[in-house]
Amino acid sequence: MSKIPVAVLGATGNIGQRFVSLLQDHPLFELAALCSSERKVGGRLTDYWRLDDASLDPAVGEMELQPLDPRVLVRSDVAAAFSALPTEVAGNLEAEVARAGVGVFSNASSHRLETDVPLLVPEVNPGHIALVERQRTYKDGGFLTTNPNCSITGLVLALKPLADAFDFSEVHVSTYQALSGAGYPGVASLDIVGNVLPFIEGEEEKMRREAKKLLGTLQTTVVPSPLDVWANCVRVAVREGHLEALSIPLQEDVPEAEVARVLSSFRGEPQRRKLPTAPKRPILVRTERNRPQPLLDANAGEPERARGMAATVGRIRITDRNLRLLVLSHNTLRGGAGGSVLNAELARRRGYLA
Repeated sequence: MSKIPVAVLGATGNIGQRFVSLLQDHPLFELAALCSSERKVGGRLTDYWRLDDASLDPAVGEMELQPLDPRVLVRSDVAAAFSALPTEVAGNLEAEVARAGVGVFSNASSHRLETDVPLLVPEVNPGHIALVERQRTYKDGGFLTTNPNCSITGLVLALKPLADAFDFSEVHVSTYQALSGAGYPGVASLDIVGNVLPFIEGEEEKMRREAKKLLGTLQTTVVPSPLDVWANCVRVAVREGHLEALSIPLQEDVPEAEVARVLSSFRGEPQRRKLPTAPKRPILVRTERNRPQPLLDANAGEPERARGMAATVGRIRITDRNLRLLVLSHNTLRGGAGGSVLNAELARRRGYLA
């Protein structure tokens, strides 16, 4: 299978660099264009690289940064674009790129809740990708696909097998979200050092809305899930990894061991198709009393390409039919660039990218 030429929009930002790190040696995709803001156009990515846990291929680092212009992608014969653009820029530009006949895999929130745009976590709702066929640009090869907010991604990975196995109607979650979720340079150090910030703009509402679409049923459009997610979101002084504490009122008595079995045995379409960035086990269950931890578990997942793509669950407890557990996921990999790359791998295997 020949590689597909792809581009990264917003290549110098935190998520953009994550995209580059995942795509620079990808078995299905080949980097053909790196696009950035106007003031960086003409420069080289190597001058802006700051990921200390991922090396930059020298040849990719020397690629000239191009303008954020669909014509650049057309000239480069790009079939897919990975968008790390800020929301205020992404909406119009991603739509223009799709109209130019390019498949867009976006990390931005601009199009997530549009009725004909898939909001995807491939282990959870792979069939929703068929929504692209209803987009006006699809006949010319262009379409929009999105991955969800970084705080909901790890949550729905755990909720999918639980909701399939057990009867419950609501989830209460408190999130402890890493600094990298705020982008670069992110939160001012004087605000976060020795502190916790108990408000993240729009985060709690996004978790509620996006969970309903992700866990919903595809008919003519997506019929929202009846499951309600009630969230409290705070920012903590952690670099990578969103930790979430869940409380789920169950309708029946369930052994803790059965919950652990359901989670650890969960597999989805990415695992069955052996997609390159899919972890062999999307959910890892830890039995230690002090796990998961961001420093120890944010990069969970194997093989090597799937590091940071597995969610880690721990401290499973049930008291009076109330299930409590912790979920940890890497917010810029599984909840960011890695999620979009996995979406594109699914699209390729399902025939939406040629």
